Amino acid sequence: MDMNDELKKITRHGTTTVGMVCSDGIVLAADKRVTLGGMFVAHKKFDKVIKVTDNLALTVAGSVSEAQLVVRLLQAELKLKSMRTGTVSNINEAVNLLGTIVYQNIRKFSPIVAITGFVVGGVDDRGFHLYEVGPDGSIMKHDDFIADGSGMMMAFGVFETLYKKDMKVSEGVALAVKAVNSSIQRDTASGEGVDVFTITKAGVQKVFHKQIERKLEM
Repeated sequence: MDMNDELKKITRHGTTTVGMVCSDGIVLAADKRVTLGGMFVAHKKFDKVIKVTDNLALTVAGSVSEAQLVVRLLQAELKLKSMRTGTVSNINEAVNLLGTIVYQNIRKFSPIVAITGFVVGGVDDRGFHLYEVGPDGSIMKHDDFIADGSGMMMAFGVFETLYKKDMKVSEGVALAVKAVNSSIQRDTASGEGVDVFTITKAGVQKVFHKQIERKLEM
């Protein structure tokens, strides 16, 4: 197994995060469960959607400690740049900074591999933006939707069937909940609930939180 196969195996293990582009904003959502090895539930109320700035938010997947460190570094660097220059970084600049941080971390020699993946949404004077930052620091922009984590296949199935290019944020919120819930019902490493954030011209807002139980059939 080469390095790329190993990265895919690790990063698609233990969560469901999604993002989509709507006509009037971006929607990000994720489940709440943290697992150890995909089998033991270590935490049931973890926030996987994080507000970085007033116009930028992201979802996290992978190693919890590494994801928390990377987000803190990103927040600090963006704040320092704003203080030094008196300007706010646009979303492309912020995403490239995040990709650089991830790229450097994955290549540091360590017995513990630094594995993180992010879905990033933001708004600036150029419009609304949705990016995926891979565990190797790769950056891909999406103009429709993206899903990540072990429950991604179920979420993609929902998006492929129900996503519409011109849908409003209000419709996107409902679709994001449906996509994450589909993963919770079938993926053992996803669960406990769903958080949904929107990024519009009004900024980043948490608009939905709900506890979701997996259905048990006897």
